[in-house]
Amino acid sequence: MCLIFKKTKVALIKSISGIRGTIGGLPGDSLTPVDVVKFTAAFGTWIKLGLKKDTACKIVIGRDARISGEMVNHLVIGTLQGLGIDVIDLGLSTTPTVEIAVPGEKADGGIIITASHNPKQWNALKLLNGKGEFISGNDGVEVLNIAEKESFTFVDVTSLGKYRFDDSYLKKHIDQILALPAVNVEAIRAKQFKIVIDCVNSTGGIFVPALLNALGVKDIVELYCEPNGIFPHNPEPLPENLVEISKAVTKNRADLGIVVDPDVDRLALVCEDGEMFGEEYTLVSVADYVLKNKKGNTVSNLSSTRALKDVTEQNGGKYFASAVGEVNVVEMMKANNAVIGGEGNGGIILPELHYGRDALVGIALFLSHLAQFGKSCSMLRSTYPNYFISKNKIELTPEINVDKILASIEKKYAKQPIINTDGVRIEFDKEWVHLRKSNTEPIIRIYSESQTETTADNLAEKIIMDIKEIIKQ
Repeated sequence: MCLIFKKTKVALIKSISGIRGTIGGLPGDSLTPVDVVKFTAAFGTWIKLGLKKDTACKIVIGRDARISGEMVNHLVIGTLQGLGIDVIDLGLSTTPTVEIAVPGEKADGGIIITASHNPKQWNALKLLNGKGEFISGNDGVEVLNIAEKESFTFVDVTSLGKYRFDDSYLKKHIDQILALPAVNVEAIRAKQFKIVIDCVNSTGGIFVPALLNALGVKDIVELYCEPNGIFPHNPEPLPENLVEISKAVTKNRADLGIVVDPDVDRLALVCEDGEMFGEEYTLVSVADYVLKNKKGNTVSNLSSTRALKDVTEQNGGKYFASAVGEVNVVEMMKANNAVIGGEGNGGIILPELHYGRDALVGIALFLSHLAQFGKSCSMLRSTYPNYFISKNKIELTPEINVDKILASIEKKYAKQPIINTDGVRIEFDKEWVHLRKSNTEPIIRIYSESQTETTADNLAEKIIMDIKEIIKQ
C-alpha cells in the first residue's frame, strides 16, 4: 500500500546508506556528474585524512550493471586518481564482493556504485571503510561536511593515483564461501537440484550461475541474466515483482527459484509450487541452519519478523533488535557476538565470512539446509512459525512534518510498550507496528506484523488513518 499526498521531485539523498539519487537534472537536486565528483572527492579526502601523511592510499571500487554505471565509474576513478589515490577496479561486481576485496587488497576503503533495489534511473555511491564495512553515521557526517565545504585538494600531474583492473574476486568470493564449514557441497550436488534464477539483468547474472556451478548445481534455468542494466521489472525482490519466476518454477518443475537484486545483497526464494518462501524468512531459515551447526546469538532490525527471535530461542541463543540500516545491524552483531544476522528484506550477514549482507553466501547456506532437510522447499517453510508483515509507505512532501507525526503517534499509544531508537515501534503482545523515515527513499515506511495477514493489514490501516488525522491538524 502506498499513500501519496502530493507528487514531489526526488532530491539527492545523503544517509548512512550512501549518496544516492536519480541521474540527470541540476547539481544538488539529483546525482549529476558534478555531485559524483564532489562526494567521491570528499570521501577520498576523508580516507586520506585518516592515514599517515606519507602513506600511499588505495581504494577498491566495483559496480552493478545499471545503465549509468559505466559513466559514474569513470567519474569515480578519475576523481580518486586526481586526489593521488590508487584505484583497484573490480568492474562488474557485487556489493558483498567489494566488501571482501577491500581487506583482501589491504585497501583503505571502497566505493560500490549501485542503487541496490532502486529502479534504473537511480544510482548511488556506497562507502566502505578499510574493513570493507559501511562507514558509520559519524564518519558519514564528516564526509558530508567535507563535501559541503569542498575541502579537497587535487594533486599535480606527477602524483596522480595508479589504476589497476582486477576481475579475480568472483572466484575468490566463491572459494571463500565453499570453504565455510556449514556449506555442504556434497549434499547439494547429491540432490541434483533444478533451480530457476532471476538476476534482473545485473551482476547476479554473472555471479549466481558461477556459484551454483561451483556448488554442483548443473540444471539451471536462467531468467534475465544478461548484465546490461535493462531491468525487466521493478528490481526490488518483492512478491508483486516476481510473477514471472513463480510461473517459471512450476512450468519447469524446478525445486526452487532464486532471485537477487541488482547488487546481489538481497535474496528472495520461490518454492517448488510457485509460492513465495517469504523474504523475511530467508534470514529465518538460514539462521536456523547456522544455529544448528554453531550455537550463538542473532540480530535483525526493528522492522523484521519476530520469527527470527522464535527460532533463535529454540536453538538456545539470544535475539537482539537494532535500528534499521546495515551499519546498525553490524554494530549490534559485534556488541552481542552474533553468529548470524541481517535484515528482513532478504539480507544475510555471516560474520565468519564478512560483515555485510551477502546473497551469495545466503544461497549456499540455504541450499545446504534444503539438501540436508531432504524434503521440498515448501515443506521446509512450513516448519517455521507463521507471521505476516504488512509493508506500507507514505511518500513525503516538504509540508509533511515527520517528527510531528512520529511524536503524535507515540503520544497516542503511550500505554503500549514503545521503542523509539529508530522512528517509533509500538508493541501489541505478539503484534507490532513500526514507523520510520526511509534512509534510501523520500518516504515514511509503515510496517506491521501479526499472526494473520488480515490483522496485520488492519493494524497498518489503523495507523495510516491516525497519520491522516495528524496531517489534517
